Amino acid sequence: MLARWFEKRAAIVCALAAIGNTLAQTPPDSIHPDYSAVPKESWESKFDAFTFHKFEEDGHVLPYRLHTPASIEPEKKYPLVIFMHGAGERGLDNRIQLRNFRSTVEFWKKYPCFVFAPLCPRRDQAPEAVWVDTPFGSNVGHTMKEQPTWPMRLALDAIDQFIATHPVDRQRIYVTGLSMGGFATWEILQRRGDMIAAAVPVCGGADTAFASKLITIPIWVTHGDADDIVPVSRSRDMVAAIKTAGGNPKYTEFPGVKHDAWTYTYSNPEIWDWMFSQAKN
Repeated sequence: MLARWFEKRAAIVCALAAIGNTLAQTPPDSIHPDYSAVPKESWESKFDAFTFHKFEEDGHVLPYRLHTPASIEPEKKYPLVIFMHGAGERGLDNRIQLRNFRSTVEFWKKYPCFVFAPLCPRRDQAPEAVWVDTPFGSNVGHTMKEQPTWPMRLALDAIDQFIATHPVDRQRIYVTGLSMGGFATWEILQRRGDMIAAAVPVCGGADTAFASKLITIPIWVTHGDADDIVPVSRSRDMVAAIKTAGGNPKYTEFPGVKHDAWTYTYSNPEIWDWMFSQAKN
């Protein structure tokens, strides 16, 4: 009798473990987040108006969050802000890409606009799961690959599709990002600079060979001078290369700040006022 009880108990434990493993392997729903399984954190309330979406192409899925102006007037066009998150926010949960954006001024209330925030998976969830394929911690510049990584390609294709189907002011498309997203901001400038009216790359780096192509784009670069993850030399080198080529980027270096330049950048209303004052042509 006791032996049978242990057998039944073992069978139940195995069944529960199998269910647990299945649930663990099931990716979060990109469009309908399960707040009962993963409770909402306090910082998320700032982004309650950011809706959940996904873009699919070539067998890949790119989740993204979207803010839409509260009231869209007929025939009116609105600015678009593209936000590229960092390596620490990669994953499948379409909530985490905004985690390090929480310090931001709620610029979308002062400047009605679209905000597009794509999500890059982690390397253990998908091959080549980075915005930019380069060692982020190297103090040596990198050469941009001929083709973007598939997450970057999907992000650009999703943005193109969004612009084509929504009332976006094509003269006021902005891009910003932090850490890996800072590298992504630079790469978007290098690959699609003709689309961008202004950019704010935060603690990132780029291919200095493209500096001459960026001299007419308003760029405000920020970095902490004590950054121990992405060397500050990556921003200094890019700013110097653009100036040598004839450009005049703005550069703010935060003294004593490590790998957290985004907190000081995005909480500064002046940065957002500057960005929204820029327009192509």
